[in-house]
Amino acid sequence: MDISIIIPTLNEAENIGKTVAFLRRHGGAAIREILVVDAGSTDDTVRLAEQAGAQVVHCTEKSRAAQMNLGAAKSSGGILYFVHADVQAPEHFVAEIETAYLKGWKMGNFRYRFNSNSWLLRFNASFTRFPFMFCQGGDKTLFVERELFFALGGYDLQYIIMEEYDFMRRAAKAGYKWVVMPGVCVVSARKYEKNSWLKVQMANILVFNMWQFRLAKPPALKRIYRWMLGHA
Repeated sequence: MDISIIIPTLNEAENIGKTVAFLRRHGGAAIREILVVDAGSTDDTVRLAEQAGAQVVHCTEKSRAAQMNLGAAKSSGGILYFVHADVQAPEHFVAEIETAYLKGWKMGNFRYRFNSNSWLLRFNASFTRFPFMFCQGGDKTLFVERELFFALGGYDLQYIIMEEYDFMRRAAKAGYKWVVMPGVCVVSARKYEKNSWLKVQMANILVFNMWQFRLAKPPALKRIYRWMLGHA
């Protein structure tokens, strides 16, 4: 089994070098390529990604959905593994993906913990072991069989936010469930450090429910999230 790792970036110089180096070091021979799909970073993201051994693909759209679709189109691996630049995958991510795939799972993700000792964030992270939709998200990273990804149409470009949730909802409707593997990613707590725990929770709950019940279109969801937290 060969894996193509796809990382969307925009001004991730702080993280991208160590993220790519970690994936190369622990991925071994199973990694066909690491594609960093950059949306016009103005910092050293591109240079550091290439220096760490990634292939950089330039995307004209500042949209994770567009970036990840482009990365998938440029990739050649039978398994696509989508990783955010500020997330550290489990050390044994390849072995766990291989085990899940051999058991018949065509897509899946990991649990995670934050790089913080906050008991509130430990509480949040404890829910990532469940397969329920509200416990998902891109920070868990996601592997998908290449054929299935394209059969489902990839990420919907209208989702400039909540793109992973939309993809997983469409997969579930098509009869494909996902496995939550036992490995644990390490996720940056910077969003919580910049805002309060309560403020982030309120933003997450509001936007998730507006998405779930289709109460607003993606641009409005992004505006609400940005208004509440300053970024999306």
